[in-house]
Amino acid sequence: MLTYIIRRIGVMVFILLGVSVITFSMMHFVPGDPAEVIAIERYGEEVTAETIEHVRRELGLDQPVYIQYFRWLTNVLQGDLGYSARTDRPVLDEILTRLPATIQLALAGMLVSLIIAIPVGIISATKQYSIVDNVSMFGALLGVSMPNFWLGLLLILLFSVHLGWLPVFGRGGIEHLILPAITLGTGMAAITTRLMRSSMLEVLMQNYIRTARAKGLTEKLVIGKHALKNAVIPVVTIVGLQFAHLLEGAVIVETIFAWPGIGRLMVGSIFARDFAVVQGCVLFFALIFVLSNLIVDISYAYLDPRIRYARRRV
Repeated sequence: MLTYIIRRIGVMVFILLGVSVITFSMMHFVPGDPAEVIAIERYGEEVTAETIEHVRRELGLDQPVYIQYFRWLTNVLQGDLGYSARTDRPVLDEILTRLPATIQLALAGMLVSLIIAIPVGIISATKQYSIVDNVSMFGALLGVSMPNFWLGLLLILLFSVHLGWLPVFGRGGIEHLILPAITLGTGMAAITTRLMRSSMLEVLMQNYIRTARAKGLTEKLVIGKHALKNAVIPVVTIVGLQFAHLLEGAVIVETIFAWPGIGRLMVGSIFARDFAVVQGCVLFFALIFVLSNLIVDISYAYLDPRIRYARRRV
């Protein structure tokens, strides 16, 4: 297990390095003069050529791209993500300031999805081909097909504009979290429901389930004690991976609901050509994604003792 973890951490390093190269290259090949955009963001529309040139030298944008990248990478390895060109604050501080809001939204979205997916998936599996099963699968298909930005707009139109029950934007009490969490968690709930149903159906066909029923155990005990633990293993995989996708999906949801998280920070930084902040945000999301994969793989050994990670011989 230790060897496997070390090998995965090594792969994570290469993945993060590749992400940093691609992100840095894409940001610098976007048409337009980034120094001019940043100068206008700082000093307003009436900027002179001398001011633009000063900003270019100050941020090192007059250097070749590869020199800018290696200088940035050296600073990152020392824990310095640079400074925001708009606010002149450290990028790490900008991210950490907004991190609690993004995590709160992602956890709320995951909670919404699990509250929907696990019970509905179990009920659909135990009542296969019934009306409940058909309605559940239709709802799951609808949830997968509907973009979350469209669902968010529909929820705003219904519950905020017409009914006036919930606020439209901002972060505050629990009432501000309801619509963003539902918008973010619905898509994941649809995927998890279908996976939970198929996994439960497969487990219910196993011999040990037939044995448990032959012993006279109640259906509730068979499902809850014997079937659920094994059926939930694939769900753990998708939940771990989807948590990273929830953080990424929060980019759209945070923009729609003006939620003050990392996603909204990154969108604003892209429009302002704030390269350091964009690179820091993308690197953060990539780190969360690879860590989620690692945690999911390690959790297999706990949930299923048959799974072991040994060093592969090449």
